[in-house]
Amino acid sequence: MATAPAAAVIPDGRRWIKGSGSSPVTTAIFLFFFVVVVGVLVSARWITTTSHLSVTNLDQWRSKPAILTATQTTSIPAIPAAPPPPRPSYSLSCSAPPLPRDPEIPRNISQTLGLVLSAKATSTSTCAAIPDPPPLPATANASSTCPDYFRFIHEDLHPWRAAGGITRAMVDQARATANFRLVVIRGRAYIERIAPAFQTRDLFTIWGILQLLRLYPGRIPDLDLMFDCVDWPVVLPEQYEGENATVLPPLFRYCADNETLDIVFPDWSFWGWPEINIKPWDALQKELDSGNKRVKWMNREPYAYWKGNPDVAATRQELVKCNVSSEHEWNARIYKQDWLKEIKAGYKQSDLASQCTHRYKIYIEGSAWSVSEKYILACDSMTLVVTPKYYDFYSRVLMPLQHYWPVQDDSKCSSIKYAVDWGNSHKQKAQLIGKQASNFIQKELSMDYVYDYMFHLLNEYAKLLRFKPTKPPEAVEVCSESLACQAIDHEKKFMKDSMVRSASDVGPCDLPPPFSPEEFKELQRRRKKSMKQIETWEQKASKPVDSKPRELHAFPSPKRFI
Repeated sequence: MATAPAAAVIPDGRRWIKGSGSSPVTTAIFLFFFVVVVGVLVSARWITTTSHLSVTNLDQWRSKPAILTATQTTSIPAIPAAPPPPRPSYSLSCSAPPLPRDPEIPRNISQTLGLVLSAKATSTSTCAAIPDPPPLPATANASSTCPDYFRFIHEDLHPWRAAGGITRAMVDQARATANFRLVVIRGRAYIERIAPAFQTRDLFTIWGILQLLRLYPGRIPDLDLMFDCVDWPVVLPEQYEGENATVLPPLFRYCADNETLDIVFPDWSFWGWPEINIKPWDALQKELDSGNKRVKWMNREPYAYWKGNPDVAATRQELVKCNVSSEHEWNARIYKQDWLKEIKAGYKQSDLASQCTHRYKIYIEGSAWSVSEKYILACDSMTLVVTPKYYDFYSRVLMPLQHYWPVQDDSKCSSIKYAVDWGNSHKQKAQLIGKQASNFIQKELSMDYVYDYMFHLLNEYAKLLRFKPTKPPEAVEVCSESLACQAIDHEKKFMKDSMVRSASDVGPCDLPPPFSPEEFKELQRRRKKSMKQIETWEQKASKPVDSKPRELHAFPSPKRFI
């Protein structure tokens, strides 16, 4: 029958009322109470266990995020994420000795780069055999903002941003004075040598860029640029107006001035200067910091110290006249550096960390800007800066009376004497200026920041390219192995000492925004105001004061200049 199965599936409730067995209702009630009793016992056991955990492990959990919620439910502490595996270490392995040197080539030109790029070398095959390092993970972001001098990256690239970008014709125009052309494609570097540079400037500049590619693998975009290793900037804006604006050359070099548009880049000496035995910056920076502690500022010689080659510029030859003599005491101690003699003597008298023995040190440009600037500022001594014409990539944020004392170029001797007299009468304030400069050098000019500056400058430059970079026929791939394996003596040692050992686990610092017009004007206003103040003090001090002892002016509050 069709209805019988339905009755079996849906029982009639009346079946549980009749009959002589146990009542279904009674059974259900019993089961209900049984479940309730068991639940109470289990809950009591859970509360006891939880209370015991919270008491006996109180100190342990106090240092961790709370694991108990407001509803008193149990939470198992999350297993801490395992640290990322260490980045693979880089190493150098040279299977063959360096190629022989040509004795006819002048000693002031390094042969290493020429050998690397020559047909006899195996640079291309050597570099091709090296696998690309794994790129940085997408989560590798910076945790800090870059120092303020990074903001000048925007200023230096502004002319090409205003021109709508960088064309291939612009890059080709920069070839006229360039020493080498650098092309980066998919993280690999290609070099075309246009003209040999003085000493190892080109070699160690290229070496530094290769270390950047190792530090941030996969993060340097494709690019094509020209680099000039000569001191003097040459890109004059008035030559590229009107129709010529379409070929404004983006030329990289180590310094520029207010009349040129050359793009400033960290100099070669950050990775070492083998010709005069100046170590890579990472090691030298630590030595300078240690050297500062050998003689306390108050115990240092109360004079202005300078040591260098005066023959490279007329302004340095004038500085020599400020040396102490039987006729004059200008408070200066000037020493001529004879590098040929130093080389023969093994550089015993040129150790930079041993030259922090005077309360004041003088920075003066040579034929142009000088790499000695960072070594002098790092010394804790109050730096006396003879009015500079040029700037490098970091010096534009240095402020008079905060990081240095300005010296008038047209009256060096009297200006130096006044600065030393003032400092010896205001020792704590003079010491503060020196300390603020050395703190800047130690904290804001670390190699990490040098690499980050290069990273951001090259990235911002690449964004402006209006063409796709391609490998020039004359260019040869270079890598750390090809350069270091051809290097000899100090070149090889400094390359090994400055080599990036592994890729960074984090990204570079965050590039700050460009200056607003108001900020830029305020920066210039502060600098001019400080300079003018010192000029006024010197002028008043130079006037006779009724045969009374000349009183030095008090130093204004540092807050006005910070």
